[in-house]
Amino acid sequence: MQINRYIDHTVLKPTTTLDDIRKLCMEAVEYDFAAVCVPPPFVQITSTFVGNTNTKVCTVVGFPFGYSAIEAKVAETVMAILEGAEEIDVVANLIAIKAGDWAFIEKEITSILPIVHSKGKVLKVIIESGILLDEEIIKCCEIYGRLGVDFVKTSTGYAEKGATVEAVALMRKHLPANIQIKASGGIRTFAFAKELIAAGATRVGCSGSVQIVKESQALN
Repeated sequence: MQINRYIDHTVLKPTTTLDDIRKLCMEAVEYDFAAVCVPPPFVQITSTFVGNTNTKVCTVVGFPFGYSAIEAKVAETVMAILEGAEEIDVVANLIAIKAGDWAFIEKEITSILPIVHSKGKVLKVIIESGILLDEEIIKCCEIYGRLGVDFVKTSTGYAEKGATVEAVALMRKHLPANIQIKASGGIRTFAFAKELIAAGATRVGCSGSVQIVKESQALN
């Protein structure tokens, strides 16, 4: 398994520095990670750092709580794409999910998805699976699967509970085959990353990516 190609190498802490971003990008290019996921203010410089490599530039929208207005998320998305983001990880409105306001959830994504796809970019929707009921996860998968997002993602990493094998398996069961899954939140070992991939994840978001790759190499 080429675990490196599953990894979104990530730094999203609110105190992120330019040196953090430079280091992240150097590691991502060295290890040929699928993407780097960075805070919105660093998208433009990140595009310069990774250049014409296999590593994509990813950023977040409505992060980390998801309750920004739809108009704010649209503006963030447009700005991110203009500055060079190739993948957008948007946090779903968790208040709407917990309230069962599925019409709002659908409106939110139908306001963002066409912008992303019209520019040939990728949209991942973060549902924060660790704080949702199974039936809420299933309903999210039904809506996002029908609307045609590119990925459904487990977590921001800011909730009490991150990615689990059970959540990924549940999502895989209820998503169309063409919709991918990104597992993130608390992924610190190769063994756990491998379990999540076996359950159906095609991306894993983590900050300890280099250590995970080294663990995988040690087993070969």
